[in-house]
Amino acid sequence: QVQLVESGGGLVQPGGSLRLSCAASGFTLTYNGIGWFRQAPGKEREGVSCISMFGSTYYADSVKGRFTISRDNAKNTIYLHMNSLKPEDTAVYYCAAAPRSSITCGLFRTEYVDWGQGTQVTVSS
Repeated sequence: QVQLVESGGGLVQPGGSLRLSCAASGFTLTYNGIGWFRQAPGKEREGVSCISMFGSTYYADSVKGRFTISRDNAKNTIYLHMNSLKPEDTAVYYCAAAPRSSITCGLFRTEYVDWGQGTQVTVSS
């Protein structure tokens, strides 16, 4: 059974850092594009970053230069390193997997078929 589990969220002050993890089970994420999305209260879920099966990475303009996505194949885990956090980064963060062997990845929800349950990130002083 395919399962994605996010962790690493929490409360952080503006300017701080967090590392989110997305652990996969039931499949090997090496062959899938993986995306990170976020949803703030009252807003649509938006794409933040993704990494393709070939290691290409993409970022939303709002997080470029501050967030970094990476993959640890040995641990079957994707990470989202978040630096210089801002209050507007506050949201529930989700990871999602695209269909196996998708060549590229993108930041549209419709590209992804399996989703985790989310982890809360709150940026506040």
